Amino acid sequence: MSEIRLSFKEMCAKFDVTPRTLRYYEYIELLQPERDGRSRYYGPRECARMVLILRGRKFGFSLEGIRQWLQIYDQEGTEAQMRQWVENATRQLGELEDQRAQLDEAISELRKSRDDTAAALEKPETHSA
Repeated sequence: MSEIRLSFKEMCAKFDVTPRTLRYYEYIELLQPERDGRSRYYGPRECARMVLILRGRKFGFSLEGIRQWLQIYDQEGTEAQMRQWVENATRQLGELEDQRAQLDEAISELRKSRDDTAAALEKPETHSA
């Protein structure tokens, strides 16, 4: 039974990424497809890495951080990678919570400003022509 291999075009379609994105991920060594002449083929390892890359991006991790984290598996194995994941995820959760607090504050301030302005518009002769 042969391994499933996706072409460049199939990989883009499967993960809904642009060719430019896929080429960039290869350039920065996040992915290392097999090459046959000018053709590239992606096996199960590259597909699994792509899932992790996209999940990492969704969670707000930098591509360099993702690359370093993926390297841990190759150099030190699963347990070391998992330990680093817990550390990275804890740090990222803190950053996301800080961002959420900032967004909540901005939303609250914008809502108050909008409501104050709307109320001023409803009062007669509080604004000039």
